[in-house]
Amino acid sequence: MKDLIIIGGGPAGVAAGVYAARKHLNTVLVAEEIGGQSAVSEGIENWIGLAKVSGTDLAKALATHLDAVKSDKVELIIGSRIERLVRIDGGFRATTKRDETIDARAVLIASGASRRKLAVPGAEKFENKGVTYCASCDGPLFAGMDVAVVGGGNAGFETAAQLLAYAKSVTLIHRHTTFKADPITVERVCAHPNMRVITHAEPTEVLGEQFVTGLRYRAKDTGEESVLPVSGVFVEAGVIPNTGFAEGLLELDEVKRVKIDPRSQRTSVEGVWAAGDCTDELYHQNNIAAGDGVKALEDLYLWLKTRTDK
Repeated sequence: MKDLIIIGGGPAGVAAGVYAARKHLNTVLVAEEIGGQSAVSEGIENWIGLAKVSGTDLAKALATHLDAVKSDKVELIIGSRIERLVRIDGGFRATTKRDETIDARAVLIASGASRRKLAVPGAEKFENKGVTYCASCDGPLFAGMDVAVVGGGNAGFETAAQLLAYAKSVTLIHRHTTFKADPITVERVCAHPNMRVITHAEPTEVLGEQFVTGLRYRAKDTGEESVLPVSGVFVEAGVIPNTGFAEGLLELDEVKRVKIDPRSQRTSVEGVWAAGDCTDELYHQNNIAAGDGVKALEDLYLWLKTRTDK
């Protein structure tokens, strides 16, 4: 039986893997790929220590760091994912999509989340060519440009607030007449002179040539279509946590994120920790995920050693 299973290869999972190796924990890390959601970003300007890095280069750096320290302590299973996690005598059993089973005394879930995509013509074609799902990563690339934000929740308005620091103008499109975002956030963002809001409307097509040139949208009350000339479309339609394998084992919130104690990253089940975008952490960013992965590993290590010493 291993000491630890780490589920996920984003900043949280890799940070935990590095610390697990340094602490000589017999670990298996399972991930479809190393890098996480930001691996597709053209430029990331908020990763501490680097003024700017592409998502591809950040993923390579994470993999290189892990490879440099893993020795014989951390086994990597890349290109696979965990389909099921159950409790067994003395620990937990994870089953991969290839029907491999891994037994360990502790588990760190860092499986991340998948962005809910914009399902209209042109959205997939222009992804990373003007259509983006990460304002923190890509916002500065649109300095001085007109951009749109799709989504009327807190994430949508927080994205708009970030973009107003760079963009020439920001137009937020929301399909309902009222917002899910906190009223104080809506009031603050809408007060900006370069901010515009279109309600009760929905996108119907992303337009462009090599890059995005506009967003077509339909007014829901009249059916009339209009084109918004923009260079960027920032989608904040929510995320889908990658936690299906843990349903029935752990306590999840209403959108299936793992509930954690933010002081230690512990979940509702002793022996299981969680970090990163799969959790109900208030803020989701690369730096926060990496820090939470380290925090979880520190707490997890003490828990394992306390149990071993008994």
